[in-house]
Amino acid sequence: MPDPITVIGLGADGWPGLSPEARTAIQQADLLLGSPRQLALIPDQEFSRVAWPSPLSEALPRLLEEHRGKRICVLASGDPTFHGIGTTLVRLLGADAVRVIPQPSSVSLACARLGWAQDQVQAVSLVSNPVERLHPHLQPGRRVLILSRGAQTPAEVAQLLIARGYGASDFTVLEQLGGPTERIRTTTAADWSTEVDPLNVIAVLCPPDAPVLSTAPGLPDDAYENDGQLTKREVRAVTLSRLEPVPGQLLWDIGGGAGSIAIEWARHHPSCRAIAVERDPDRAKRLERNVSALGAAVEIVEGAAPAALAGLESPDAIFIGGGATAAGMFDTCWNALRPGGRLVANGVTLETESLIAQWYKAVGGDLVRLDVQRASAIGTMTGWRPAMPVTIWSVTK
Repeated sequence: MPDPITVIGLGADGWPGLSPEARTAIQQADLLLGSPRQLALIPDQEFSRVAWPSPLSEALPRLLEEHRGKRICVLASGDPTFHGIGTTLVRLLGADAVRVIPQPSSVSLACARLGWAQDQVQAVSLVSNPVERLHPHLQPGRRVLILSRGAQTPAEVAQLLIARGYGASDFTVLEQLGGPTERIRTTTAADWSTEVDPLNVIAVLCPPDAPVLSTAPGLPDDAYENDGQLTKREVRAVTLSRLEPVPGQLLWDIGGGAGSIAIEWARHHPSCRAIAVERDPDRAKRLERNVSALGAAVEIVEGAAPAALAGLESPDAIFIGGGATAAGMFDTCWNALRPGGRLVANGVTLETESLIAQWYKAVGGDLVRLDVQRASAIGTMTGWRPAMPVTIWSVTK
């Protein structure tokens, strides 16, 4: 491209709300790209207009190549680098090839209307994510701003809040923010039943006495649907502390079972991702239900490791919770792991412990055995019942 692509943030007020810099960039363009709604906000001028194709992610490189050499303006909503096309273009072309002229984001406009401090608000985009991604952010007293996919999103969010026990949340829908038809309505999630404009943002103030489902490692065992193949709460907390979740990183959970390790890794931070590999079809379906119920960014691969690992994105951490005795498992995982990555393997059988001891001898790391005892009734009294001890091996590549 002879000139950088210019990405212009557009408010609900359209052309009148644009700065002189943004108007000049549009007037000098050969091609204007955007959604049909955004393109309709720009007065007729002598340039070509192209509406985004669907799916955009697949068509965007081809579209840019097709118009190579033209002065291109891209229309975005609000701040193009906040859950917007601006970051997509920078990732695709590099920062030097993209010029961004932002407007206030819908989050900053919503906070201004509500009097909320932006640094105390969790923003969640449901534009391309399922509504279940809200679950980790629903905590007592928390303020959450939700970027909607369309007119149906407020009702979907309200139903999720009710099902989660958050029906008493203050529920505000802000429509056409910054535009001449701006409207703001507040009720509770339980009482919401109103049709809205497709361009809306949802503000949720969670009740202080709402149920707690923390993002810290070690959710209660009954938070998961399982058939007994579940890394128990205390072992899970220790295992995740060895995996060391880091924002933006990817985990492989091999022998996913109920998916507890992958799910709690992904719940650590919105940018954490996990791939859970499970060979049993029934467990894979159960794992999928747990992922949905707990709102985690987990991809499920049905198949037996290590063969099922071929072609997967290289991970930053690997947990081997099942299938450790499969031929070539350790070599495949170790070769796939990024430098600085962490590998953790748990074992409860003599066969798995024997393999773990060999791996520990070969590459080092840390080897511990965890014994957990739980209080339970013994007649009219209470005593300790030990669970099976678990050997945990962890190593950094």
